[in-house]
Amino acid sequence: MVEDLGGTFHHVIGDDVPTALLEFARGVNATQIVLGVSRRRTWQYIFGPGVSAVVARDSGPDLDVHIVTHDEAAKGRRLPTARTTRLGRSRTIRGWLTGLAGPVLLSLLLTHVDADLGLANDVLLFLSFTVASAMLGGLLPALASAAVGSLLLNWFFTPPVHELTIADPRNLVALLIFVGVAISVASVVDLAARRTQQAARLRAESETLSFLAGTILRGESSLDALLERVRETFSMESVALLERGSDVEPWDCAGSVGPHPAARPEDADVDMPVGDRMSLALSGRALPAEDRRVLGAFAAQAAVVLDRQRLVGEAEEARKLAEGNKIRTSLLAAVSHDLRTPLAAIKAAVTSLRSDDVDWSEEDQAELLESIEVGTDRLDHLVGNLLDMSRLETGTVTPLIRETDLDEVVPMALGGVPEGSVELDIPESLPMVAVDRGLLERTVANIVENAVKYSPDGTPVLVSASAIADRVELRVIDRGPGVPDEAKDRIFAPFQRYGDAPGGAGVGLGLAVARGFAEAVGGTLSAEDTPGGGLTMVLTLRPATGHPPTSPDLPATVTT
Repeated sequence: MVEDLGGTFHHVIGDDVPTALLEFARGVNATQIVLGVSRRRTWQYIFGPGVSAVVARDSGPDLDVHIVTHDEAAKGRRLPTARTTRLGRSRTIRGWLTGLAGPVLLSLLLTHVDADLGLANDVLLFLSFTVASAMLGGLLPALASAAVGSLLLNWFFTPPVHELTIADPRNLVALLIFVGVAISVASVVDLAARRTQQAARLRAESETLSFLAGTILRGESSLDALLERVRETFSMESVALLERGSDVEPWDCAGSVGPHPAARPEDADVDMPVGDRMSLALSGRALPAEDRRVLGAFAAQAAVVLDRQRLVGEAEEARKLAEGNKIRTSLLAAVSHDLRTPLAAIKAAVTSLRSDDVDWSEEDQAELLESIEVGTDRLDHLVGNLLDMSRLETGTVTPLIRETDLDEVVPMALGGVPEGSVELDIPESLPMVAVDRGLLERTVANIVENAVKYSPDGTPVLVSASAIADRVELRVIDRGPGVPDEAKDRIFAPFQRYGDAPGGAGVGLGLAVARGFAEAVGGTLSAEDTPGGGLTMVLTLRPATGHPPTSPDLPATVTT
């Protein structure tokens, strides 16, 4: 659910919960920590503060801790708690106090109370403190409690008293049984604690490895994200993936996160080799040996992600080369046909004018000169689109964005269409747009020329603009044959023309250049059906800062 909402989910591994949480928070530069109120009852706080209180106390001025209440607060522990690597400092201290102070207090109580309970009952009472210390502090406090208890039993309760000797062999057997049971119970409790620790660690490792496997299945290929995950998981300052071409070459950094990453494996606090020529270097602290298994999985995945990124880069380069070859092939085809046709007309007209065999009339000369002019304009248009397309393909288009009024730019883009073939509907109240004026003019010119080319004679193309929500739309509406839905995206591809272009003009670059320029200035260009027949090109632009779109309420200015 967290990942679906755009967040990240982390498993924090540490020796103790409050310290691990604070180290993780500072490692990711967090400023807020939100914790739930403890489930423990009020009397249970005599054994020490809860996690929330410790985190709030040790957070310092750089972290704000928010404690949120809930329905189960102070109702007792409903969920089992698991220690990660040991019983915890406070619990160990309580075990030592119980194991050492308990037998002493019990001895004072029994010696000052006139009650002869018998040696068997005395042994059971001392054994209860040994068991309690084992349950709280583990093996060492229990062994100390057993030793102290046996000495106190021998001194105060085994004849002869106040001497470290035992007269009755049965009492010796009782003391030996006491020590044996105490050691056995302490060993069992300590073993159970160790198994609990191992289970908690293995669970954390399995969850981490499960997440790592999930990233592989999801195809996530960001090396920096993976290295950041390593840094967070192991509470490190920096992580770097190093590689070299051979054993004698210096190490190169393939990727790193955190300040001052290690430049060589020997400079890092933790070095995890990945094959012979790659290493994952971590700086910040020495890592326990049991954590290196998970670190090895991260290192192997980092190598896989790096190889995947390089393969993706190579595939992208291959795609660009293939696209370039396609464009060059299409360009050769265009040069061989679309560019040679106007050249042939110009050549024929010039040859005719220079011929001495024919005495051309003024009307004939004017017609030939007009043919030369039309062919030259056509060549200029074709070569301009080819140059624009090459700029888009090579990524050399650098727009100069500034506030612009559409009613200043759109009329200038209509110089290449016949007079009376276009109607303008640009409201004066339209907000200014943030565009490059030159690119916008070329975009509108290409769209309008394409619309005029396919519009029926006597039916002008309508160019209208409007402000809708957070955008400004410029619509170029024609009444031509239209384009089916499955071909609407294809008409924006380079060197593509739908159907037969009137007059056979163009190499299919006009709309491709228009869409490229529109995207370069942060806009979009799409095609829609015109109600009643035809095609509508929709150019969407961003309003300029400080000029939010408003609904036009002034009369429209119509220009032909």
